[in-house]
Amino acid sequence: MKTLPSREQAIRLLHESGCSRNVIKHCKAVTELALEIAKACKEKGLNVDLELVEIGALLHDIGRAKTHSVHHAIIGAKMAKAMGMPEKVISIIKRHVGGGISKQEAERLGWPQDIYIPQTLEEKIVSYADKLINGSRRVPIEKTLADFSGKIPPQAIERIKKLHEEMMNLIGDCKCLP
Repeated sequence: MKTLPSREQAIRLLHESGCSRNVIKHCKAVTELALEIAKACKEKGLNVDLELVEIGALLHDIGRAKTHSVHHAIIGAKMAKAMGMPEKVISIIKRHVGGGISKQEAERLGWPQDIYIPQTLEEKIVSYADKLINGSRRVPIEKTLADFSGKIPPQAIERIKKLHEEMMNLIGDCKCLP
């Protein structure tokens, strides 16, 4: 399956992988917000693949079928690879955590050498939308930063702030944002 699955197929994959109802609700909420952000980017003239954002956002937390630790990103990427997902979807899954994971942090976590910081616009949109959804509710970035404070390294907080600033510069004060 080197092509993108449909929305229905992606949701079925979440179920079949063993994701809980709450994880699936979260993934759907992230998807709706990510699509709104992606459409706002498109309105600003940016080239963004809406279908990739939708499927990447739906599957971003597939690794939570196996663990709720930070490792869900790398486990989810392995699961997606085993399912034959396109590389672009695998990259969204492995790069969505926090504002990304630095090379040094990945090393400390025992992850394979790779890039774990969102690179493409689609990766950034999914990662950002994920930071604005708590459970299945939209929350302001300030709440996310407060929740993460003390739980993740200060440089990770800075990456989230940088991602927020970058998205604000791209879409301005989008009414889609909480």
